[in-house]
Amino acid sequence: MLKNSSVGFGALALDVLLSQDCRAEAEGPLAPRNSHFEAKAKSIIFLYMDGGVSQVDSFDPKPRLNKEHGKPFSLKMEPTQFNNIGTVYRSHWGFAKYGQCGMDISGLFPHIATCADDLALVRSMTAPFSEHNTANFFLHTGFGVQGRPSMGAWATYGLGSECRDLPGYVVLNGGLIPSGGMDNFNSGFLPAAYQGSIFKAGSKPLANIRRREASDGIQRSKIALMKKLDAGGLENIGKVDKLESAIANYEMAFRMQSAVPELVDIKGETRKIRELYGLESKYGPTRSYGLQCLIARRMVEKGVRFIELTCPRISGNDRWDAHGNIRKNHGDNARAVDQPIAGLIKDLKQRGLLDSTLIVFTGEFGRTPFAQGSNGRDHSPFGFSLFLCGGGARGGAIYGATDDYGYRAVENKCDLHDLHATMLHLAGMDHKKLTYRFSGRDMRLTDVHGNVLHDIVS
Repeated sequence: MLKNSSVGFGALALDVLLSQDCRAEAEGPLAPRNSHFEAKAKSIIFLYMDGGVSQVDSFDPKPRLNKEHGKPFSLKMEPTQFNNIGTVYRSHWGFAKYGQCGMDISGLFPHIATCADDLALVRSMTAPFSEHNTANFFLHTGFGVQGRPSMGAWATYGLGSECRDLPGYVVLNGGLIPSGGMDNFNSGFLPAAYQGSIFKAGSKPLANIRRREASDGIQRSKIALMKKLDAGGLENIGKVDKLESAIANYEMAFRMQSAVPELVDIKGETRKIRELYGLESKYGPTRSYGLQCLIARRMVEKGVRFIELTCPRISGNDRWDAHGNIRKNHGDNARAVDQPIAGLIKDLKQRGLLDSTLIVFTGEFGRTPFAQGSNGRDHSPFGFSLFLCGGGARGGAIYGATDDYGYRAVENKCDLHDLHATMLHLAGMDHKKLTYRFSGRDMRLTDVHGNVLHDIVS
């Protein structure tokens, strides 16, 4: 009977193992969870333009700047970061209309311009801070202070992840960590399992990704012992996030040892795809950012929930923070990201993944329409541009407007709480219901603010 049933016993054993594995995974902090309503976006790619892109040089044409170039600025000015205020300053890049929607985009982004009909452009965004650290904290966490959970942490807390072998929230570090540091990717008061994991784009994305033990069996024995010891600690002292997250991370780290090298091995990508992302470019920062964008696409294919890309380090420039020589600063930075971002959009689209992947492109604020000194622009949070693409964003939509100088939002003024609410909405979450009890209050990413920008949602 045993001989004739040997295959059956094997299947029975396999069934038990799989059921245990699935049950353990379902109980984990990153197990997929139901959204509040049907989601348009399964994954979010956040393209962070560190330092602040000038709206009047990119997505918000202002002919008045050309007419009054070199003249005193006629509107009331707010205090600037450095108060080194010059005259009205025109854009170095001409604008043209693109796509069937007729969207005006400058020569700064010729590749992104070819995707105009896929972009939902917001020209009336505002921010409450004009200093990098606080503005970065607010953009990433909804608060201008350290210690709050970031967007990616909230997204994975609300939805979990569809990827079993990689973290649900990954930051691809292109060389520049934003002002404010790692707290921009923090889990704050949420459980530690939702904190962003920092990867580098390249052949060695993580330190110590290769095991030091002689065999899988030895490593598994060590992990089993650590889990047993931590579980004993939980029995003695009760629920402790650090211990619970550590237990979950043991298994994740073990699975990542095979998943991560496979993720960053792009040898199987065709030459056409490499060219699309700019990996064959003569400009090093384009190749660097192109690799980030390509790996982001591969993460989307694997089901990673939230992916943030930081800017590449470019010699002679300080991010997009163009306090002087904006022509070189913005020119170099745009050259680095323009082709890879357009390549990412087109690649996702041709693979049928753009409809389920939300791309968000923004910095922490914009820049002044008048000069800082003679040829730079200072920080300006009073009206700047950003775009959303895919994942339920309405392609070709143009929302809001600034005044004739591009200084203040004057039509459909919105703020970053509205952006967060819209991102969560497209991911199937009601930002008012996505809460976590902390310090006697139901906390949320949008605090007590935020409205979904329905005009840019399809």
